[in-house]
Amino acid sequence: MLRHAARRLVAARGSGSIRALSTAGVPAEAADDSAFSEAWKKVAPNIEAPATPLSLMQPRPPTPAAIPSKLTINFVLPYKSEIANKEVDMVIVPATTGQMGVLPGHVSTIAELKPGVLSVHEGNDITKYFVSSGFAFVHANSIADIVAVEAVPLDQIDPALVQEGLAEFNAKLGSASTDLEKAEAQIGVDVHSALNAALAG
Repeated sequence: MLRHAARRLVAARGSGSIRALSTAGVPAEAADDSAFSEAWKKVAPNIEAPATPLSLMQPRPPTPAAIPSKLTINFVLPYKSEIANKEVDMVIVPATTGQMGVLPGHVSTIAELKPGVLSVHEGNDITKYFVSSGFAFVHANSIADIVAVEAVPLDQIDPALVQEGLAEFNAKLGSASTDLEKAEAQIGVDVHSALNAALAG
């Protein structure tokens, strides 16, 4: 897709009309990477062309004409899918720029996540997770994909272990002699401080 976006940008500059790139121009149907297949046949005619990322992409769901009443979220970790295609009222993510609330009809956004609380709101029910880091991808069709490196339900965190870990990493930060040791200790302090704040709040 980036390859095609670059071509569109160059074509737009060549024609004298420059417009911002957006997903609005991306076709909703699946694309075929025929240029790659043709180039592959010239180089290795006896070997079948491998699948490319473009051929594996799912068709983009169309953007609804009206704002839906619910937000569909997918919340995944490297080893499992925590939430899949669940309709909720709102999700609040710990973005590096601050807490970000996402409602149905939210503008398309990519947000980097910092250690903090991710909360999923369904009516009066609120499910909270502590996430270490990751990204939130909010799409124009009221779908939000949240990818975290690590996450745990907030009610499964032991406050005593958090305090113990915070004290341990503060001690390591005070005695660190190399830049690597300081960086590792600072990450530990940041994560445990965020855990402590999540449990307190």
